Amino acid sequence: MFDVLGGDLQITKKSLMTLDEVLKAVDGKLLSNTQESDFYFVDVACDSRKVKKDFIFFPLIGTQDGHDYIPQAIENGASVIFVTDYFADFHNQQIKEYKKAGVAVISVGHTMYALQRLAASYVLKFPSLIRIGITGSSGKTTTKEIAVNVLSQKYSVVYNEGNLNSETGLPLSVFKIRENHQVGIFEMGMNRKGEISELASVLYPQYGIITNIGTAHIGILGSKQNIAEEKKQIFKFFNSKSHGYIPADDDFADFLSESKGEIKKVSQNLISDVKFLGLEGSSFSYKNQNVKFPLCGKYNLKNALSVIALAEDLGLSTEEIKNGLETVKTIFGRNQIVKKDFTFVLDCYNANPDSMKASVEFCSEVECSGKKVFVLADMLELGDESDSAHKEIAELVEKSNVDYVIFFGEQMCKVKDFVLSKKVDGISSRDEKAVEFVASKLREFCSKDDIVLLKGSRGMQLERIVEALN
Repeated sequence: MFDVLGGDLQITKKSLMTLDEVLKAVDGKLLSNTQESDFYFVDVACDSRKVKKDFIFFPLIGTQDGHDYIPQAIENGASVIFVTDYFADFHNQQIKEYKKAGVAVISVGHTMYALQRLAASYVLKFPSLIRIGITGSSGKTTTKEIAVNVLSQKYSVVYNEGNLNSETGLPLSVFKIRENHQVGIFEMGMNRKGEISELASVLYPQYGIITNIGTAHIGILGSKQNIAEEKKQIFKFFNSKSHGYIPADDDFADFLSESKGEIKKVSQNLISDVKFLGLEGSSFSYKNQNVKFPLCGKYNLKNALSVIALAEDLGLSTEEIKNGLETVKTIFGRNQIVKKDFTFVLDCYNANPDSMKASVEFCSEVECSGKKVFVLADMLELGDESDSAHKEIAELVEKSNVDYVIFFGEQMCKVKDFVLSKKVDGISSRDEKAVEFVASKLREFCSKDDIVLLKGSRGMQLERIVEALN
């Protein structure tokens, strides 16, 4: 900490953590001659392009070696640079150059682990912060956004933006916590076994929501039981005062409830007089208050129920919960309603068999004065289950009331012959020509009263079709 004097104004600059705190948290070795009084950082990044003045830069090692980008990070304003012990041992000249640049240089065994340990240590600097973790096979981000909107009615809330929920995204996000924050809401995703446990060891959540146990990442984890065991790790550090929330109708509800703390099985019994309003969302009665919930689909209402249970435990009033639910905004690519020449249901941020089924069923049930069109793209990361999962979706489409379906991508095109009673097109590629092909088909077939569902995995980038029609 140091003072900057300007006239009668004294501004105190305070680093997020002291040098001593950082070194202890990461078990690191200081390679530069940096003094405690000169050590200062305001944020953390592991992408050199996102580094700004007074950032810490963590060079991660994956398909690329982040150490190669240290000069760019320094040029962008990094005040602290981490390196691996291995790099320090074999790149003495580079270390000398970094030190000459005036940055603090810290050596650690593993930069990813150091990032996570530093984040965990930073979280502990805020003992009064109410820490909430959210995970599940689908609906994580939507549930997080609902929770943020509801709890913000009473508390100052910090949260991870977008889908920064990974082994790097969550640690980076917690550095947004400040003294004024009362509640932290952090989504936790996974792409491998052990990842939820790692993230829980960063956040140590006192409250946890599991949205569902589905088949997302089943190609990686092998079975729904393995997925449930992994998701359950969000409760790993619970104690008797902790609270967890799981859907009562989930196949793994009993298994998930076998955890420390109070685990609530959340059901629709929290509300009454439920009416689904198609693309307009739903309405229901909550403690004698009529609530208009703007997010469409039964699955989004289920996500809202867990948030209601959480909000009740955190002392929100009926009016605060109602206001929070009614003012939730739609999120890009998650049942986002986009009205152009016709109405798009843009549900293309992610896809797995469960969410694909839910989207197809929802759009089949929606009342529409025009035609219904499905543009369905590949579901990725399903491993050996991919062929059967895509076939199941095709069979569901065959039974639906869709007027026209376009299959987009190699996996979806493999199963288009299972749809016999509908107008069907397909294109196995996903390049820009494929996008224009779909756009041209929609121009030919659709009119203003029609509904078009765009559903597929993030990697398929179906939003390009909307852009192509502009």
